Amino acid sequence: QVRLVESGGGLVQPGGSLSLSCAASGSFLQINDMAWYLQAPGKERELVAIISRDGTTNYGDSVKGRFTISRDHAKSTMYLQMSSLQPEDAAVYYCSAFIVTQEASGPAMKEYWGQGTQVTVTG
Repeated sequence: QVRLVESGGGLVQPGGSLSLSCAASGSFLQINDMAWYLQAPGKERELVAIISRDGTTNYGDSVKGRFTISRDHAKSTMYLQMSSLQPEDAAVYYCSAFIVTQEASGPAMKEYWGQGTQVTVTG
């Protein structure tokens, strides 16, 4: 069974930095696009950053220049380095990945989600 597990959330002061990780586990053939989303209380989930299999990246306007997304294919892991954090960055951060698995009918791609990790910016 494929799982995505986030780690690295926590409490940070405004202007501080935090790094998140998202590791994929289980049996799969390939991981395609991976992305980070955030969801603040009472708001819809929004895209933070996305990275393709070949390393092409795109960022939400609010995080450009402050956040960096990266991935390590060998470790099946994606990262989000966050700097200059502000109170408005506080949210639950989720990772998403489009993962190809071998099914009885052949390869199949599906989007998987992690359980989320809380980022709190206060102080």
